[in-house]
Amino acid sequence: MELLVFVLLLVLTGVAAGFVGSLSGLGGAVVVLPVLVVGFAVPFPYAAGAGFLAILATSSSSGAAYVRDRLSDLRIGMFLEIATVPGALLGATATVFLVHADLDNALLIALGAVLLALVPGTLARARLPPTDTAPPDRLGRAFGLRGSYEDPRRGRVVYGAADTPPALAVMFGAGVAAGMFGIGGGVFKVTALERYLRLPMKVATATSNFMIGVSAAAGAGVLLAAGYVNPVIGAPVALGTAAGAFVGSRLLPSLRNRTVRWIFLPVVVVLALEVILRGLGLP
Repeated sequence: MELLVFVLLLVLTGVAAGFVGSLSGLGGAVVVLPVLVVGFAVPFPYAAGAGFLAILATSSSSGAAYVRDRLSDLRIGMFLEIATVPGALLGATATVFLVHADLDNALLIALGAVLLALVPGTLARARLPPTDTAPPDRLGRAFGLRGSYEDPRRGRVVYGAADTPPALAVMFGAGVAAGMFGIGGGVFKVTALERYLRLPMKVATATSNFMIGVSAAAGAGVLLAAGYVNPVIGAPVALGTAAGAFVGSRLLPSLRNRTVRWIFLPVVVVLALEVILRGLGLP
């Protein structure tokens, strides 16, 4: 009975994680990771392994829906993966070494600090009107990194990849964060897609949901080889996350860009505070 309750709670956690993750582009692990560590006392590396499975479930479920709705930009996403995948492999390898050195708490504190550092800039951008169009830069023109989508409130929105070099640099860092912390790096990817490439928030969120699955697969392979992916924990979380992500993906096309942004910010703040307190050994 206790095992059944444990599995049921993991499924419900996954449902909430997938819903929030698909709407914000963060990937469901932003909820799964702190809940497993704080609420279920799961060791950090095993929580990260389950987080990767949650990310894969979010990306597979909501990512497919966003592709169908023509919100995900596959060309831009695959172009940026040339930076995120090497970063994810490097980050996951670093986590294995840090865990072996008993630095789990340092990883949690570092994650929380990085997330909080992103909040002020995102708050400032929330007060600005959304960017509808942006001329692609030289790399964007060379690789055809431009597109459009149909917004139910604003009509056809056209965009282009405005500033690709810094976006690639941020995406490499996002890959490192994804591999180290098992969160998919969606929080960093959405910021890079919106701030540097100047993509509309909905496109950034949908493209991030597609991208996090690729980088999660790279990081999960490293943790799987190290023995940190436990199917008893990861499977119920992944099932719940897939269901929650599907529901969230159905809501995103009808939401305003500003609404999506205000879903994004509270998740980042709560996650940051939870992991910092845990890393400091506070209740």
